[in-house]
Amino acid sequence: MVEALERIGDAVSEETAITIAALVLLLGLLIAYLSYRWTHSLFRRTGLDDIVEGTTFERAAGRFGTSTAGVIGTLLALSVFAIAALTAFNITRVFEMDVFWVQVVALLPQLLVAAFAVIVGFIVGDKAKLVVQERLRSVKLPETALIPELVKYSIYYIAALIALAQVGVTTTALLVLLGAYVFGLILLAAVAFKDLLAAGAAGVYLLLNEPYSIGDEVRIDSKRGIVQEVTMFVTHIETDGEEHIIPNSQVFRSGIVRLRD
Repeated sequence: MVEALERIGDAVSEETAITIAALVLLLGLLIAYLSYRWTHSLFRRTGLDDIVEGTTFERAAGRFGTSTAGVIGTLLALSVFAIAALTAFNITRVFEMDVFWVQVVALLPQLLVAAFAVIVGFIVGDKAKLVVQERLRSVKLPETALIPELVKYSIYYIAALIALAQVGVTTTALLVLLGAYVFGLILLAAVAFKDLLAAGAAGVYLLLNEPYSIGDEVRIDSKRGIVQEVTMFVTHIETDGEEHIIPNSQVFRSGIVRLRD
């Protein structure tokens, strides 16, 4: 392709080469604009606008007066125009571009994949956080608030690793980063979710053995009431218009008194 463009430049006069290059730039500008509009149309037709609504990336883009579709469309348009500009430069022989053209053609798809991975990572991470939050809504323990954040940033991290791999970061460095991240997650889980894991283990025991059930009047430490619900992590008891949500680890540790009339 490069040689063909160079032959065009050699076969015509300098003025004609400049004219052809200008036409190529205008055509590239038109295609770039159509690509930008096509991206917005694609987001509307496929419902992607609704999917990305409310995500961190969408909010960040909104602060700059644009949107996720706008960012992707702009990247696509810039890529198209960059190709047109390089083609025009090659026709006019402004400078030697043999090696440069080969490098650009090889690198451009990787840059697009890297940008796409980052954008998709932001969108999927935010949506995964919302799904996990919904699933854990009934668990009234403070440690559970960390789980959706961990899920979100784990997806961000994976997307970043994919992007780094596309721009040429060595596999060894990526493995080291991944190992450090996994070690950090394990350490954080051991510290932050110690009580949560204890509550879950106690909840399994209570659900299997059923020392008390819904409707029983019980006393746990100084709290007395009617059992309303028993989950894997907490026990709900209610008395005099008050609802006490007690971690099952506390029930298991303190013992429970079942009251009889």
